Amino acid sequence: MKAIINGKILLRNEILENKVLIFDEKILDIADEVPKNCEIIDANQKLVSPGLIDIHIHGNMGKDTMEGTDEAIDTISKSVARHGVTSYLPTTMTMDEESIVKALDSIKRGMNRKINGAKILGAHLEGPFINKIYKGAQNESYIVNPSYEFVKKYEDVIKVITYAPEEDKDFKFTKDIKKNTNIVLSIGHSAATFIEARDAIRLGATNITHTFNGMTGLNHRDPGVVGAALTTDAYCEFICDTIHITKDLFQFILDSKSKDKVILITDSMEAGGLEDGTYSLGGQAVIVKDGAARLESGSLAGSVSSLNNMVRNFYENTNLKINEAIHLASLNPAKSLGIDDRKGSLDIGKDADISIFDENLNCHMTISSGEIIFK
Repeated sequence: MKAIINGKILLRNEILENKVLIFDEKILDIADEVPKNCEIIDANQKLVSPGLIDIHIHGNMGKDTMEGTDEAIDTISKSVARHGVTSYLPTTMTMDEESIVKALDSIKRGMNRKINGAKILGAHLEGPFINKIYKGAQNESYIVNPSYEFVKKYEDVIKVITYAPEEDKDFKFTKDIKKNTNIVLSIGHSAATFIEARDAIRLGATNITHTFNGMTGLNHRDPGVVGAALTTDAYCEFICDTIHITKDLFQFILDSKSKDKVILITDSMEAGGLEDGTYSLGGQAVIVKDGAARLESGSLAGSVSSLNNMVRNFYENTNLKINEAIHLASLNPAKSLGIDDRKGSLDIGKDADISIFDENLNCHMTISSGEIIFK
């Protein structure tokens, strides 16, 4: 057993001080005293937080999910652990089927082997079922219509699919996925009308991919995908690096969606954690300068920011308490994936996925299933 002392324990509805968090692989108790024969971790008045969960990340530290190698997955896992991430969904790109399959195979291997870093929960399939009009940094050459036959081979690996519902004739794909799998459908890179997006949500799409970016915008006569996102109970991903969305909208986002439906993501590409320069995303050149990653065309190509930075940005520009802000990147993504019975908060009986942050949300320790993976 291990015990964390002298920390501010961030629970769903309160922050506990002068308590002890006791755990092995699971969270065992929050007590007044340290039990005998416990390994003690002194938090030194820092924040004891649930481990963060990134459900949309392409790469980090020079490695990309689409490389389809164990080395790439290992590097990403170790890198994100430095920022308090305890589990994540490696995210694919719109490329040829062979490349996507190679990436999914590497993700599957990562799910089933021990990695000294953040755990692999499965894959986020971003494309190739998207709309060319809102392709963003995706490669138009490989965009195809939604196909359940393709997905069926990887039902055990794919946890989220980003797709354009207007490309799904008669919503057949949407219905097949909801009938036959537990995969989360997320609307993104989409030219859907408000009605098309709302109908997809009514049929079972539950998430919106990097809301505001790569979709029809909010118009007073045709509210588009953004309108459907803000007026339904869909979970909404947001890239809160202050580049993809101005910080002046953060409180508006919170007021519109409530603290239970906002999910902070990184959408990080391989340049995450590295200096300015030229990198790659989905086989396309990306120029990183002053914290922004763009294709040569000028289109944003994911972010280079970390998830704890996203939480800090949102916290500093809203009226949320720190424990509430943390749960936008822990409990809410867990709920959206249907794994909140075991991850996402510091409830007794859940996996001991724990991060220790200072007041500026710099990470000082990350613990996954009771094992220290960063300090």
